[in-house]
Amino acid sequence: MISRLAFVAKIAIAISGLLLSAPAWADRLVTDQIGRQVHIPDVVSRVVILQHQTLNIAVQMDAMDKVVGVLDEWKKQLGANYVRLAPQLPNLAMPGGLTKVNIEELLKLKPDVVFVTNYAPADMVKQIEDAGLAVVAISLLDVPPAEAVKLNPTVKDEPAAIDAGFATGVRLIAEVLDRKEKGEAMIAVTKKTRKLVADRLADIPEDKRVATYMANPDLSTYGRGKYTGLMMERAGARNVANSIAGFKQVSMEDVLTWNPAVIFVQERYPAVVDEIRKADSWQTIDAVKNGKVYLMPEYAKAWGYPMPEAMALGELWMAKELYPERFKDIDMQKEADAYYREFYRTDYRPAQ
Repeated sequence: MISRLAFVAKIAIAISGLLLSAPAWADRLVTDQIGRQVHIPDVVSRVVILQHQTLNIAVQMDAMDKVVGVLDEWKKQLGANYVRLAPQLPNLAMPGGLTKVNIEELLKLKPDVVFVTNYAPADMVKQIEDAGLAVVAISLLDVPPAEAVKLNPTVKDEPAAIDAGFATGVRLIAEVLDRKEKGEAMIAVTKKTRKLVADRLADIPEDKRVATYMANPDLSTYGRGKYTGLMMERAGARNVANSIAGFKQVSMEDVLTWNPAVIFVQERYPAVVDEIRKADSWQTIDAVKNGKVYLMPEYAKAWGYPMPEAMALGELWMAKELYPERFKDIDMQKEADAYYREFYRTDYRPAQ
């Protein structure tokens, strides 16, 4: 009996020794924005980002030292001039995109976490997970999981879904990248601007709002359920494309029928401005006749998903363009400089 007890004791001591000599490793459990629970390392030092919204936020959080790979469409999605804010981008590996991945190239980068967009194909996500990598999906929208995986989800309460989803998404990215303080600062500055704009436009009835159209290449635009539509609404515009859901292509007949008084074009698509101003098909539209076709500044990111600088600066810029008399005291260069110094570590200078 004594020898048996002694044997058991020796085994227990041996196992304890093995456990003590094993490498220390801990993990965290996070819930991503399509409702998946994901184990991530306690310390994340290498990430791959296959979504431009998350990449933009990572740049603003000053976390690019952790980024070892990015989506191959970054230049198209962020604009060719964005490189001045993140000079390392052209030198980073590009192992995939919004809806595709090269698993062999991804594995070479040995990432701790891979960020993907909410509508990344399920088989793409599974392929990355099966390779043993943590996958975190970001949508910046608070909707049920069944809707969260869609490019154009059904959104019942758009303002609430975007506000809550933005805050949750920013906090999730900040947690993974160990930039919690920066994430909270982003959320706070968006709330401050939103209150200023809302207070000054509160007395404008719906029928007095400026009819506005967001022009993208190939007659695509944003309707309900996308941040751009809410951005326009908060800036006091009446989105003429509000009858459509999500991001879709419309017809020239649609635009002629809507006859917007103002047309906005995203900064990354300057050629669209020239096309609208010069093409015969656009000349009867009020916005064109009255010279109110505006190329938006870079910080007014009129995307489907909310971006912090669009909420902190873009909504204010748009409101000032639509109702200049109500925002005479606002110096947008001063506002943009303050934001860019805090989050991009430089003054704001429009790309040349």
